[in-house]
Amino acid sequence: MRILPRSIRTRDTLIAAVLAVLVLGITAVGVDLAVRATVKADLLQEIQVAARRSSGGVRDGSLVTPIPDDTGGRILVQVVGPGGHVLDATPAATGRPPVSRLWPSSTVRVRDYVECRGEWPRRECVVIEAIRATTAPDSVVVYAWEPLPSYLVSGLLEVLLGTGVLLFAALAAWITWHVVGRTLGPVAAIRAQLAEISASDLSRRVPQPSGQDEIALLARTANATLDRLERAVGRQRQFASDASHELRTPIAGLRANLEDASMHPEDNDLRAVVDSALRDTDRLESIVTDLLLLARIGTGASAEESIDLAEMAAAEIARRTFALKIRTDLAGDVVVRGVRMQLVRLLGNLLDNAERYADGIVSVEVTSRDGHALLAVTDDGAGIPVADRERVFERFTRLDTARSRGAGGTGLGLAIAREIAHAHGGTLRIEDRDHGTRFALRLPLHT
Repeated sequence: MRILPRSIRTRDTLIAAVLAVLVLGITAVGVDLAVRATVKADLLQEIQVAARRSSGGVRDGSLVTPIPDDTGGRILVQVVGPGGHVLDATPAATGRPPVSRLWPSSTVRVRDYVECRGEWPRRECVVIEAIRATTAPDSVVVYAWEPLPSYLVSGLLEVLLGTGVLLFAALAAWITWHVVGRTLGPVAAIRAQLAEISASDLSRRVPQPSGQDEIALLARTANATLDRLERAVGRQRQFASDASHELRTPIAGLRANLEDASMHPEDNDLRAVVDSALRDTDRLESIVTDLLLLARIGTGASAEESIDLAEMAAAEIARRTFALKIRTDLAGDVVVRGVRMQLVRLLGNLLDNAERYADGIVSVEVTSRDGHALLAVTDDGAGIPVADRERVFERFTRLDTARSRGAGGTGLGLAIAREIAHAHGGTLRIEDRDHGTRFALRLPLHT
């Protein structure tokens, strides 16, 4: 069985109210006891003066009748004999029966106490000091007393304190209800927005409050997660779109060649058909491999490590065989953080592109500038017009003239290179150059 309510707002309000009642209740009990003790002590101090003055007068025979009263009847004094008869009293106490039947013994001659009579709401309580004048068996007893205030007798003090506890507890609950409501308001807005976001529209974001508190951080984290989800779904859709678009032509050509060879085997060279089919299959395999790589980039599936760009570039250049002249300018100690296989693929794609379109020289440079690592690959070819410098990074984009489909490749190399750069927090751009093309990769330095 669930004890606490499901709502955080209701639960916090209930807890605040209970804690307020406990704390304020304990405080109220302390206040009640303190008020009673203080009032009783003040009254007792006053009646002790009157009782001891009258007791002294009894012992030395100087007490006059009636007993003088300078309090206006507020403090009453009686001198009572052993038989319970009132022998003397202040004017206000004259004619009254003895205030108390308690008779101090000869060993404990002074007694201070509170005595009550009657039933609520007419109950009366008095603070009494009883003094046995002497130790003689027939000694008289002097009683001095003063009534307790009615608010201590009737329970009014407790009622007021209890009402105060309930009012302050209700105020604490009201404040908690509104504060928690305002605090959780952004959470409700975030929940409502998340409930409306569907796979068909991932562009929406949850409201993001200002500040650096937990709710603001939650909203930022939720939006960052939605960003990653949108990119992942976008990659998935792009993959499906690219695959359906780019694979259709080679598959159709492969099928047409095979059907023609099957229907007219006497008119076809079997070896030529097989060679053509293998070329189409190789192209299909390259396209699928590149599309899968594009889909995986930035997903966090690969482990990162510290990479010296100069060492990586030198190793990749030494591994390859170039038909052109290669110039290198590799500065040491240029370290970045990333996935080695992806950065090697990025450099390989840039080298493939440069070698494909260079006239005779390919240059590779590694250095650091303005807190970033720079890896540049330059060719001395025909160059790329300014208007096309961004378009070449689009998938399956090939420019006219020298940079044509006939030059080979799947049309995904530069798109893959830029995706890898972005996944590593960097940029890949084509920089201005008088002759040829210069691809510049900038990544954050790792220290």
